Amino acid sequence: MKISTKGRYGIQLMLDLAIHYNQQLVPLKDIASRQEISEKYLEQIITPLNKSGYVRSVRGSQGGYMLALEPSKITIGMLLRVLEGPLYPVDCAATDNPNCDRASTCVTIGIWKKMKEAVESVVDNISLEDLVEEYKSKIEPDFCI
Repeated sequence: MKISTKGRYGIQLMLDLAIHYNQQLVPLKDIASRQEISEKYLEQIITPLNKSGYVRSVRGSQGGYMLALEPSKITIGMLLRVLEGPLYPVDCAATDNPNCDRASTCVTIGIWKKMKEAVESVVDNISLEDLVEEYKSKIEPDFCI
């Protein structure tokens, strides 16, 4: 599975909002500047996140965006599913509707399903809060005594 720029930038956008959680509304232009991503592209990315209930928006000159849920309640898997779609590596690994006439006799389908489960076990167990903690550990300098 390959994550597109939409997925990668979407995670960066959401991490930026998580870092500023419980602060003021964050204008998209500020996120674009900090993350070095086009504001126009972020506008396209934030729309499905808003519709999915992960982001709240306020219009106007003092408007901006904020997380709709606590960072601990939003996983990377949740976001990737909104931005990228299902997390299976090939269509025939879809558990709800295999698109292959040979699924019942296919030997390789087990590989694709195991890959899907492995990816899900990673992304569904990393929250935005986890990323914020990692961010903080990387930006805070170590002081030697």
